[in-house]
Amino acid sequence: MPNNFFIALLHYPVYNKNKEITATAIFNYDIHDISRVSKTYGINKFFIVQPIEKQLEFGKKILYHWTEDWGSTYNPKRKEALSNVFIKKSLDEVILEIEAEFSVKPKVIVTDAKKFDNTISYRKLKGLVKRKPKVPFLLIFGTGWGLTEEFIRGCDFVLEPVYGEGSYNHLSVRSAASIILDRLFGR
Repeated sequence: MPNNFFIALLHYPVYNKNKEITATAIFNYDIHDISRVSKTYGINKFFIVQPIEKQLEFGKKILYHWTEDWGSTYNPKRKEALSNVFIKKSLDEVILEIEAEFSVKPKVIVTDAKKFDNTISYRKLKGLVKRKPKVPFLLIFGTGWGLTEEFIRGCDFVLEPVYGEGSYNHLSVRSAASIILDRLFGR
């Protein structure tokens, strides 16, 4: 299990459909579906990063309901899947938490639908994670119409895009997370 691997779902800075920088809302299905795939592949922690206070409260209510309130006894499997989900206000908070656990800043990898100069293949990233168990890796997924280019260029690596048979590759973040984590950690 990749104890040194973390993921984050970033709601800002992302683009809307008009290529304007915005913050997106927390989506209930993202929390549930990505937490399940995270648990399935042994991801250390799944962070949801949301700078808007009302949205933070909403996300925390969802987690509370399924991990501590009525939902935790109604559906124990969901409680288990959500046990490694944490909601943070900023990416800096996430990085500090990982750094506190590993005593070193994580290597930050982002996902995008196109290649950049610092694009890394699945095979190479999988090898790095395996060969460097004392180095934390943080894989960031964007919401909306993708992470801003400025943000992407500030990261250590960009994971190669998910390609299918055709040219269309605008996947939901839930689908992308499932495909990517399977490519990195599936058997």
